[in-house]
Amino acid sequence: MSEAAQELTVSVWRGDARAGAFQGFRVPRFDSQTVLDVVSWIQQNADPTLTYRFACRVGMCGSCAMMVNGVPRWTCRTHVSKVVEAGALTVAPLRNLPVIKDLAADMDPFFEKWAGSVHEPSASRDDEIAEIRPDDPKRAAASSAIECINCAVCHAACDTVAGNPDYLGPAALTRAWTLFNDTRHGGDVLEVVSGAGGCHNCHSMASCTANCPNELDPMSAIAGLKRATVRRVFRRD
Repeated sequence: MSEAAQELTVSVWRGDARAGAFQGFRVPRFDSQTVLDVVSWIQQNADPTLTYRFACRVGMCGSCAMMVNGVPRWTCRTHVSKVVEAGALTVAPLRNLPVIKDLAADMDPFFEKWAGSVHEPSASRDDEIAEIRPDDPKRAAASSAIECINCAVCHAACDTVAGNPDYLGPAALTRAWTLFNDTRHGGDVLEVVSGAGGCHNCHSMASCTANCPNELDPMSAIAGLKRATVRRVFRRD
């Protein structure tokens, strides 16, 4: 279809953290059209006040993540043909985060959950650099989530986050698992993740793993933290 052969019925969330509602638009449908293309068409042709966030458009930054028909997705990598339902789309800001305006979610609460997930060196620049082999099991575990780009899709997919505002969430806990397995890290990761809102709040529903656009496995990382915290309790006893 080089020309628009049909239209999409698109419901887009309009409003902020205080109040809002869905607004309907009729959008031309084209070949290879992405959901981000649809949102951009609305902003450029129907309503220039529509607010949304994007940057790279090629699945590298994660900033265009939104709820599409109730599922968190990178809109730049989501083709309309794969998600359209009876010619209709519903687009909303990421769930489990405050709404700044329209489709732009406030990411601050997401990053605030990362307390304790900052690398703390276990050696100084004066110490000899220790060899870390890439085939070391702990290095492999630390590298398993290296492709996380902090898009918050897993955070939006998590029902535990929705029901427990204190829960750190799958992204922060996956980062903690990386640090726990990094022999260069000198901080006490398990102390952070074993407290209130930590890894034991996870219900192992695997929504985070099922929805990760980079095909990472936050649920397995969280399970690893659960095992490590329990082992430490028995060792102390």
